[in-house]
Amino acid sequence: MQERWYRNAAIYSLDVCTFQDSNDDGFGDLPGLISRLDYLSRLGVTALWLSPIHPSPRRDGGYDVVDHYGIDPRFGSMGDFAELLNQADERGLRIMIDLVVNHTSDEHPWFQAARSSPDSPFRDWYVWSEEEPADRWRGAVFPDVEPESWSYDEKAGAWFRHRFYRFEPDLNTSNPQVRAEIRKIAAFWLRLGVSGFRVDAAPFLIEDKTPGRHYRRDYEFLRDLRDTLSWQKGDAVMLAEANVADDELLEYFGEADGSASRILMVFAFRLNQAVMLALARQDAQPIRDVLRELPELPQHAQWATFLRNHDEVDLGRLTEEERQDVFAAFGPDPDMQLYERGIRRRLAPMLDGDQRRLRMAYSLQFTMPGTPVVRYGDEIGMGEDLSLPERTAIRTPMQWSGTPGAGFTSGDATDTPLIIEGPYAVDRVNVTDQRRDPDSLLMWFERILHTLRECKEIGTGHHEVLDAGPPHVLVHRATSPSGAMLFLHNLGSEPCRVAVDLQPEQDETPLNITADADYGSEVDLGALDLNGYGFRWIRLRRDP
Repeated sequence: MQERWYRNAAIYSLDVCTFQDSNDDGFGDLPGLISRLDYLSRLGVTALWLSPIHPSPRRDGGYDVVDHYGIDPRFGSMGDFAELLNQADERGLRIMIDLVVNHTSDEHPWFQAARSSPDSPFRDWYVWSEEEPADRWRGAVFPDVEPESWSYDEKAGAWFRHRFYRFEPDLNTSNPQVRAEIRKIAAFWLRLGVSGFRVDAAPFLIEDKTPGRHYRRDYEFLRDLRDTLSWQKGDAVMLAEANVADDELLEYFGEADGSASRILMVFAFRLNQAVMLALARQDAQPIRDVLRELPELPQHAQWATFLRNHDEVDLGRLTEEERQDVFAAFGPDPDMQLYERGIRRRLAPMLDGDQRRLRMAYSLQFTMPGTPVVRYGDEIGMGEDLSLPERTAIRTPMQWSGTPGAGFTSGDATDTPLIIEGPYAVDRVNVTDQRRDPDSLLMWFERILHTLRECKEIGTGHHEVLDAGPPHVLVHRATSPSGAMLFLHNLGSEPCRVAVDLQPEQDETPLNITADADYGSEVDLGALDLNGYGFRWIRLRRDP
């Protein structure tokens, strides 16, 4: 077992349905994904996180599950999934899947049984109210699309709770039978060979579902899940989607004898929002503030960093003024905004396709404390299709080539259309063209991801912000038993010079590891030049 593999990983997030079609039905599948594993291995990622792969009506991108133990037939068979695990193992790639157990589809057999009769053994697997709930209009996740959190079911003769869409009824995770089933689901996929789970909607999963006690969290259920993982597969991890306040975050990790006892990884939402604000204002202060304020994590706990994920850019924890600054910079058109809090665009068009800013932004992400998560297509600078509803705007098929099917399919990509017009169309942004260009974004991603794997200080070290340089420059240091690294990022468009004091234990000549340009072989910490939107990774010390 590789010790703590997730702390020095690079995770690649993808939807099987939009990655590669192998049978020309216009729908991506597992054999198609298998055919692209060499590409992913060469890219430099070490783990793949697959969005839901289970049978589903796909009214919500597969998050409306009807069978937690199956593979959607459009993706292939369970045998295809086993082959994916085998082929991934051959290339040293780990597979993580979504654990979507806060809710099910309303077509799930459990819900159909639950609504059929008050005496059904599955009735208490969901959350019901005989009377119209007082909090009917409270707590909806998609307020401008689905304003209610309770809906009335005629067949059941009762109201059922749903944090998300009305076709996704919430499971009653306060029910011991439901909890046992969730543990069984996790054990099933671990036994097949997955390396862990991204836990969807973690705060809602652990809400106390007892009537009158909603919105209270039962963190011990996370400990129960962790125990299941530990017994089934010792190095398996859970990565929680938990966009919560700082005082709640440590509860998700838990702590026993100084080590994380519940979840091992949590998405760094607050850091993500600070980075987006800093990029919008071209001012590093929001990042400095958050890096200094983030809680100290227990041993073995880890942040997961990201710039763009499969959802909207969630700005909900910024102030109204801060949020409007990000909207003005990256999503000024109301059609670019979503759910009263976010932006439904990919990063490349948000940064106007500026290669300097894109590379600086990803370099910034890759040097933040934690494990980076990259969304498919970001390595080539894919754009979005705002004619598609809600979050599907950023879930278009992977652009492998400039051919009519973009190398994704030889059939018609009817489920989610290809981008065929504008500056991010398939004939302008694709893997094939960028593979031929040594200066392309794709080739840069390959270099930077392989460099990242040589810098263990980032994933396992202590990060410290240094007071150096002008306001638009972030200077920080990462130190671990393997050595020490210095990172500089210029969020502004103008070049500058930064003076950094002699660093503690500085007993070696500083060495340039990577940068946006050639700054020469000599490194003078007292006079470090940076281009506009420039960045530098400098090794201060390596301990064998």
